[in-house]
Amino acid sequence: MRQSFWLKTPENMATPAKTTKTEGKNNHENADEQADKEQQEAIEQIDEVQNEIDRLNEQASEEILKVEQKYNKLRQPYFSKRSDLIAKIPNFWVTAFVNHPQISALLNEEDEEALQFLTKVEVQEFEDIKSGYKINFYFDGNQYFENDVISKEFHLNDTGEPSSKSTPIKWKAGKDLTKKSSTPSKGNRKRNLEEQESFFCWFTDHGDAGADELGEVIKDDIWPNPLQYYLASEIEEDGGEDELDEEGMMDEEEGDEEDFDEDQEEVEGEDDEEGGEEDGEDEG
Repeated sequence: MRQSFWLKTPENMATPAKTTKTEGKNNHENADEQADKEQQEAIEQIDEVQNEIDRLNEQASEEILKVEQKYNKLRQPYFSKRSDLIAKIPNFWVTAFVNHPQISALLNEEDEEALQFLTKVEVQEFEDIKSGYKINFYFDGNQYFENDVISKEFHLNDTGEPSSKSTPIKWKAGKDLTKKSSTPSKGNRKRNLEEQESFFCWFTDHGDAGADELGEVIKDDIWPNPLQYYLASEIEEDGGEDELDEEGMMDEEEGDEEDFDEDQEEVEGEDDEEGGEEDGEDEG
């Protein structure tokens, strides 16, 4: 019986379907489009979530503002009591200003002399805290100006535009510190300028009320706790004394160590001499 063999030829062999370049390109484009669509959907969802976060932040700001207004009223009696006590301390405010690193850089010698008559500083925040605040400076009678009170106000209108205004200073004849420059104060080591503007120029500077650093420093840094700046020089002096005490103790300890080393050397020398005498006796 004869066996028949079926030969595989190119004609009868099954070949896999080939993907054309055009079809592959289309598939790739479809995948990119799907990825872009998913990314866009994710962005839209993130934006929706972010809107919710912003809404909560606005709500939180409103609640915080209500709490701040509440406690601002509660603090007023304590501010008044503190002002009465500060009035018993001569040169309290000028000392606090001189000890503050940012304000001291703005003071020259004549400013410090004029601020010797400053008896009270007061920050008044408006009922709507967001709308602005006012800083009042109270002075005793002095040779520089007629004013008992000099104020500067900062306002923020409904459109968010900042502005400021201040009390005109009634300078006495030849005493207008804003029309002449002076040397920096002795305590101001940061400025090596031969001349600088007066601190009182700040009252007439309304160029950029939204970036008034001095007003912000007084309101947010000094006013909440002026005592820390009044005492700053004393704290530094105490710190210097402590450093001197520590240096003295270290010198004493070093001296004790040297004395101990010298005593130890003397003892060792005596032992060597005794040892030498004993060796001599043994040889004898």
